[in-house]
Amino acid sequence: GGGRARAAARDGGRKSQRTEQADFKAREQERRRQKENQDDLVARVNQTTLAHLNRDGVGPAGGGPGGKVVSEVSAYRSMAEVPSNGQLVVQIDQKRECVLVPVYGVLVPFHILTVKNASTNQEGEHAYIRVNFNFGGAYEPSLKHPTAIFLKELTLRSSDARHAARVVQEIKTLRSLVLQREKEMAERATLVQQERLQRAKGRVYALPDVWIRPAFQGKGRKVTGTLEAHANGFRYSSPKGEELEVMYRNVKHAFFQPAENEMITLVHFHLLNPIMVGKRKTHDVQFYTEVMDSVQTLEAGRRSHYDPDEIEDEQRERERRNQINRQFAQFVKRVQQDVWERDFGDLNLEFEIPFRELGFDGVPARTTCFIMPTVNCLVELTEMPFTVITLSEVNLVNLERVGFNLRNFDMVFIWKDLGRDVGRIDAIQSKSIDTIKDWLGSMELKFYESKVNLNWKNIIKSIKEDPEGFVEDGGWNFLDMQQSDSEDEEADAESEFEPTEDEESEESASSDAESLVDSDDEDEDEDEDSEEEEGLDWDEMEEEARRQDKDKQYSDEEEDRSRKRRGPPVGAGAKRSRR
Repeated sequence: GGGRARAAARDGGRKSQRTEQADFKAREQERRRQKENQDDLVARVNQTTLAHLNRDGVGPAGGGPGGKVVSEVSAYRSMAEVPSNGQLVVQIDQKRECVLVPVYGVLVPFHILTVKNASTNQEGEHAYIRVNFNFGGAYEPSLKHPTAIFLKELTLRSSDARHAARVVQEIKTLRSLVLQREKEMAERATLVQQERLQRAKGRVYALPDVWIRPAFQGKGRKVTGTLEAHANGFRYSSPKGEELEVMYRNVKHAFFQPAENEMITLVHFHLLNPIMVGKRKTHDVQFYTEVMDSVQTLEAGRRSHYDPDEIEDEQRERERRNQINRQFAQFVKRVQQDVWERDFGDLNLEFEIPFRELGFDGVPARTTCFIMPTVNCLVELTEMPFTVITLSEVNLVNLERVGFNLRNFDMVFIWKDLGRDVGRIDAIQSKSIDTIKDWLGSMELKFYESKVNLNWKNIIKSIKEDPEGFVEDGGWNFLDMQQSDSEDEEADAESEFEPTEDEESEESASSDAESLVDSDDEDEDEDEDSEEEEGLDWDEMEEEARRQDKDKQYSDEEEDRSRKRRGPPVGAGAKRSRR
């Protein structure tokens, strides 16, 4: 019985070893195919970069029209319109949005858009009002009137500290309101005109009791609403009268993420052109439902694992999660089949579900989140701000801070449009790097690795200045860490000292003498070196150095005679006796 058991164990060990060898070979073949595929992608990414730069030009990306042009602001057409109540004190004209400052007996108006900030401080019996104005090379009026002299700041003294504090507060409040209004106007000016919503004539598919993100701004308690699928778009409405329309032709990507490890089930729309949600411009709109209550009772921490109430609560939460997931899945299926595929087949719209098995933790914005790939994107839809990276817009990926036994690395996305700032996901755990490499390879995305974070602003700038020269010099291959390391090693080898013929003959003689050393002695020396690698003091290291010198200078016979005459080294003998 014992013999059969040992034989079975040997057979099992052989099978396990063969399985490990097969897995290793398969992994090596996969790595080889991945490297060949990555080499083939180099020419494509270089040509893509050159084509985009030649087509779009090398200038910075232009933005849409902004708000008011400061140099064209006209609050008063003449001095007669400037209000005067007979008091030469600092005043605020809320209607004309101006600060009136007494200068040499006259109230001089300064529009609030020219004010940078205001402050007050009290010294003794007087209060001082300090007003700083916008100026400098980037200031729009400075560009329009380069020879003009601009006022940088004003300091006024007041005997009424309360009046000074009130004036500064009014300046800050007015400036905040005007800047917010100008920002909204600038954002609305960049919006693309949307088509009007056409109500569905037949059955309307609806998703009730859903929250919206970003939420509508306003006072009062937030309430849920209903998402409806109409003829040419979605319509969201709440009992408070809040409404939002999302046109199908403005949807770039649609996502459905059922709740598994999260607290919410959601549908998410990433838009081609931004829309206004309340007073906020956004490219992303999300509708979600919480699948479980995030409130925990005070007694929950003291419950037993087999407590009946605890088991009942878990069962109830599981049933609620499954019910909500089914409700969302049914809505998504009906919209997909009965609306998009039937009436909007040219848009190729499809709800994408993230692949959890390919997900990883990283920091795309401010906090660590779980990031997952989909068919066409890389997304993080649970935490705000949302992250949606369209893979077709990515030219290549650079993995930074790889190596040095670091626990984290960063991932940088370089777009085909170099006018955009690079995308980043930081602090990814190093254990995820193989999964990410395999996924990037399967998506036909070229990736490089670097040991440090790179200054992408300067890199992109230099590429824009000379696109043809960039491609002629190898293009993005400057990011190839392995190639640069091999080139450095070759350069070091070429720059090494070349010996003369006499020195070569001496080297060959010494190498012949060294080759006479018995291999058993070499093994013993290696064992001793490995044992004494740690914890050697200075005396022991000096003795070790003397011993190595003797090994190089004498043959085996001379070494044996020397040991018989002088005995073993003191340090080494003491070391062995201790062990």
